[in-house]
Amino acid sequence: MQQERRELPISGTGAAGEVIRYGHWGRPVLAFPAERGSAIDFESHGMVGAIADLIDSGRVKLYCVDSFDGESWARYDLPTEERARRHGMYEDWILGQVVPYIRADCGGAPVDIATTGVSLGAYHAVNFALKHANEFPLAIGLSGNYDPSTWRAWGEPGDATYFNNPVDYVANLGGDHLDWLRSRVSILLVVGQGAWETHPTGALPSSQRLAALLADRGISCELDLWGTDVAHDWPWWRRELAHHLPRFC
Repeated sequence: MQQERRELPISGTGAAGEVIRYGHWGRPVLAFPAERGSAIDFESHGMVGAIADLIDSGRVKLYCVDSFDGESWARYDLPTEERARRHGMYEDWILGQVVPYIRADCGGAPVDIATTGVSLGAYHAVNFALKHANEFPLAIGLSGNYDPSTWRAWGEPGDATYFNNPVDYVANLGGDHLDWLRSRVSILLVVGQGAWETHPTGALPSSQRLAALLADRGISCELDLWGTDVAHDWPWWRRELAHHLPRFC
């Protein structure tokens, strides 16, 4: 399996984030790790192996990225609005560094990039697709919580929080932008009903709520509920990704 590693600078931080590319051809898929995770996590936890047949056969090029959560959403000592502002640096990195790298690696022409992620990475996958469907018309979220107001939130929320909270902004979508999203983006939310998924602020109720909001707005969304034995953990995410990704590449 072909592999390439790149360090790309994160503007305003003096730091760089890593991107690891697996594969030589196929649909580009941008993968976000769990909270505070790194680009190697998908390989270390068997996610790359779970879709190795798609990668080796040239159906998928997988791009795994570092998270920035330790300086943004997981900085629980900071008010939520400041966390959301810091997330903006990560958003700028994805759009300004990672997307151009993927395009160049795929021959230079514009390409439709799918996103996926697990746990907090699922939030990133879905939020990026909904905010930037021009780049990411498909998102597969595995066991995500899509409401930052439930992440030990405190302080006065502002625009940065609102525009990074799908549960808030999806409910208010309208006009031409909503029409465009309806024609452009598809969201797949996958979640189990076992351990750590069913907590009141867990992935199951959050996925159900976002799915209902998307359906109400007429945005293409599929909610796939797995069984009561399916936990919030890597073994199940491997199965879920291997089950669903072949449909889209």
